[in-house]
Amino acid sequence: MTFRARSPHIALLFLLAALVALPLLAPTRSEAATWTVRGGGFGHGIGMSAYGAYGMALDGYKYKRIVGHYYRGIEVSKLKAKRKIRVLLDVDSSPRFKGVQRACGKKLLQRNTYGAKVGRGGVVLTRANGRALAKCGRRLQTESDGNVVFKGLGQYRGGVEIVQSGGSLNVVNAVPVNAYCKGVLAKEMIPSWPIESLKAFALAVRSIGLSSKGSGDGFDVYPDTRSQVYGGIAAEYPETNRACSQTTSRILTYKGKVAMALFSASSGGHTENVENVWFGEPIPYLKGVRDPWDKVSPYHRWTYNYSPSRMNSLLGSYVSGRLKKVQITRYGVSKRVIWARLYGTRGTTKIRGDSLQYALGLPDRFILSIARR
Repeated sequence: MTFRARSPHIALLFLLAALVALPLLAPTRSEAATWTVRGGGFGHGIGMSAYGAYGMALDGYKYKRIVGHYYRGIEVSKLKAKRKIRVLLDVDSSPRFKGVQRACGKKLLQRNTYGAKVGRGGVVLTRANGRALAKCGRRLQTESDGNVVFKGLGQYRGGVEIVQSGGSLNVVNAVPVNAYCKGVLAKEMIPSWPIESLKAFALAVRSIGLSSKGSGDGFDVYPDTRSQVYGGIAAEYPETNRACSQTTSRILTYKGKVAMALFSASSGGHTENVENVWFGEPIPYLKGVRDPWDKVSPYHRWTYNYSPSRMNSLLGSYVSGRLKKVQITRYGVSKRVIWARLYGTRGTTKIRGDSLQYALGLPDRFILSIARR
């Protein structure tokens, strides 16, 4: 294992390890293809590699050793107080929910469905038929945790929060951090992988959620690849739940602060410094490291072929004239491209590594060579 960028170095988890389970999509190959791009990896390459952690677990490494390899200087810490993560599930003008006991000072029946709407003074708690029950101010908040059902969305652990955001309502699941781990881990990882790799990612999942607190209007994280994919109770799986339970309340910290423990699917054999990928400030624990265990990944090495016309079409807005040659001029600490030079029939231009990757539809900017045959 993608939420909004809040600073130059937090361009945020867009190609998360949910991508681990997706097939590698390559351009159509043809015999006329004369451009060949060879590389490796899948994702942004920052922090922990999913397949690398899998390989380390296969080799007998425990979860603390796994996270210690990918996040240098990191510490495994235990939360001393109960913490919640607020997940934005939906934006709705008339959300419905049930399974709550109290909200806005009113005692409610768990079997009954209730709702919310925007009123004059903020959020209004309503009956299922829309009749007003109580004024809640800017935020409707349930007063006890359990299992709640959001109509049209599913069943979730934790409680309900409805927050006014302009003329709409943000529908938020306020979920305890350990329950959040269960709702995310099986969506981001392959549940049949070794338990030590799942435990390593349980720590990363909690840490990402907690390091993102306050990122939105009444919520901390999104339920998709902008943050981490969160599916609630329906997403849970026995093995990933066990990994969460065996690491209860454990997180990753750096100098006493919760770490932004980024991860991606496959490193290609070496992870990358965060500043070389997102062009912001360096982060001490997000430095590139060798990752020989990534060799178990089906994305460890890949080859893409393009016809000359296709190559010129994809790079047309960057190249001057017809493309003759691509020269990589600057790498990061891995083979991830920072800058390359495009030689065209009408001159030479520069292209940044991320632009080159996206233009060619590559799964990573870990590029070993670009050559014309």
